Amino acid sequence: MKADRRVVITGIGAITPIGSGREGLWRGVKAGTLAGRSISRFDASPFRSQVAMEISDFDPLDYIDERKTHRLDRYSQFAIAASKQALHDAGLSETCFDRETTAIYLGSALGGIAFAEQQHERFLTGGIKAAAPMLALAVFGGAGATNVSIEFGINGPVIGNANSCASGVVAIGEAFRLIRSGGASLALAGGAEAPLAPLTFGAFSVIKAMTTHNDDPQHACRPFDQDRDGFMMGEGAAVLILEELEHALERGARPHAEVLGYGLTNDAYHMTEPLPSAKQAARAIEQALDDAEISPAQIGYLNAHATGTPLGDAAEAAAIRLALQKHADTTYVSGTKGLHGHPLGATGAIETAITAMALNRGWLPPTANLVCPDSACELNHVPPCGQQIEADYAIKNSFGFGGINASLVLGRWRNL
Repeated sequence: MKADRRVVITGIGAITPIGSGREGLWRGVKAGTLAGRSISRFDASPFRSQVAMEISDFDPLDYIDERKTHRLDRYSQFAIAASKQALHDAGLSETCFDRETTAIYLGSALGGIAFAEQQHERFLTGGIKAAAPMLALAVFGGAGATNVSIEFGINGPVIGNANSCASGVVAIGEAFRLIRSGGASLALAGGAEAPLAPLTFGAFSVIKAMTTHNDDPQHACRPFDQDRDGFMMGEGAAVLILEELEHALERGARPHAEVLGYGLTNDAYHMTEPLPSAKQAARAIEQALDDAEISPAQIGYLNAHATGTPLGDAAEAAAIRLALQKHADTTYVSGTKGLHGHPLGATGAIETAITAMALNRGWLPPTANLVCPDSACELNHVPPCGQQIEADYAIKNSFGFGGINASLVLGRWRNL
């Protein structure tokens, strides 16, 4: 039975190629900043895809002391940095909350695999003594979540998930369920990813999942466009503070948005291709709506997964139409990966932050690089200049390899 406890978003932290922190991310979205670049991190010439969205201005020493920094790979550094930002944004000092009633849910598709790849190169030239001593502690999928736990001394449930590109939304959805059911009063929830290393990047290039518009990096990621040919890999993190409503109001917090519903299904069909009927993706949306007790007619905005892959975008458009029926003609839809790229397990968390701010600020972002919408993706796309509108409710979709489909319903904050 659905519990009565309401769950709100009171803090947002983000490390992204278009800006860091809540306001930095929003400025990047509002300005339409396009972060696509030719890869500088390594030689990408052997690969079909040679473009990515790198973060060039991240300094871990802004968030973590030097001694600890040397023991953490980039993925865990992102996770801690975004968590610190989120706590600060929520008005929580690092010492003023109950650690035993606080949870951490953090998603990452690949965890520390890129760091392991770098250390393997050192192993090949210098043996095991040349590899970082903390290698074994950095590569497992839960490293980000547990490092956040250690950083802040959090003793409640600490759970990392590796649900591919849906990991961030799954983390937020599961934290929402925990708080609503009474299992915690506060949670740090989101995703972190640092996948830009040659073998890891090349593996995605081999399966032809990524764009080959290498001659025009800023416009290479083209969700819903008839000229789309794959996603553009990125890196980054986002962490949200989810909080039980009364807990938040008692300490004077000002929520950004409310989490109302969550749906999770699986296609059980193929590792990379979506189910052609889109039935299970639609069912995730329907589950989230039912959980929120919101009808399709009430949804004003949908932030799509919209990676820019030919099959994925078409299947998502079909799922949206199946779930929203006639209301798909009036619900505004956009995807933001053309701006910040696709940092795999972190993407859904970054985009949930964007969706919450869109509701809070009454402005819907457009789909960057959508010039000629594909007839297979016919939806009510947000205009190219964005849409100044106060939507009351929004859906956030996040779909991943292995057929994982996750959806959230968010509400504009109103203290009813």
